[in-house]
Amino acid sequence: MFHTFLYQPLFNLLIWLYNVIPGQDLGFAIIAISLLIRVVFWPLSQASLRSQKALQDLQPKLDALKEQFKNDKEGLAKAMMELYKTEKVNPMSSCLPLLIQLPILWALYRVLCDGMNTDSLVNLYPFVQHPETINLNFLGFINLSEPYLVMAIIAGILQFVQTKMLIAKRPPKKLRKEPGAKDEDMLANMNQSMMYFMPVMTVVIGASLPGGLTLYWIIMNVFAILQQALTFKKKKEEKVEVVKV
Repeated sequence: MFHTFLYQPLFNLLIWLYNVIPGQDLGFAIIAISLLIRVVFWPLSQASLRSQKALQDLQPKLDALKEQFKNDKEGLAKAMMELYKTEKVNPMSSCLPLLIQLPILWALYRVLCDGMNTDSLVNLYPFVQHPETINLNFLGFINLSEPYLVMAIIAGILQFVQTKMLIAKRPPKKLRKEPGAKDEDMLANMNQSMMYFMPVMTVVIGASLPGGLTLYWIIMNVFAILQQALTFKKKKEEKVEVVKV
């Protein structure tokens, strides 16, 4: 089922894009299919981002409840559920869209690995043109079948920007000793570590992957940054409108 319903359609889409985009450059086909996937998943990704942001905004109230019900776990659970209901926030809604996307993203990963191998062209549908060869030189000088350190570094920088946009801010120093601030401070410290750890891992892993996969990683990060900026800007404008009303 994975091969028939996910891998093969995506593989044929990649080769079709390679055939129709002028220049027959696999790099442009990878960029095109990456953008198409992100556009298809835009509503799901946006819902996940809005949920993550809502949970971050709700953190001070959750900390207050934890302090209020620190000796009553059952009461805390009920109060948190009531808060989620009142604020119309679903704590699981940030995870579900990601889980739905995982099988397709894994299939796309396999497609990009095999897209640089002419033996995999046996998976083409009859109506998709069979290219005699696949041009692996992106822009004429980047061999997408080999690791490319510069692209891995670019992917790492973009990963840093994307993570930085999502991390929770540390509470002000004067509030860190107040009740309820410890958990928030710990979460902020963890996020701060991830902000540096993830980009480093991106560079390390990207430097060992074929350039085609790293290019895909770069495009997905660029699109994610733009989507986060638009989503957070819209949410901020909605808050301003509510305050004015």
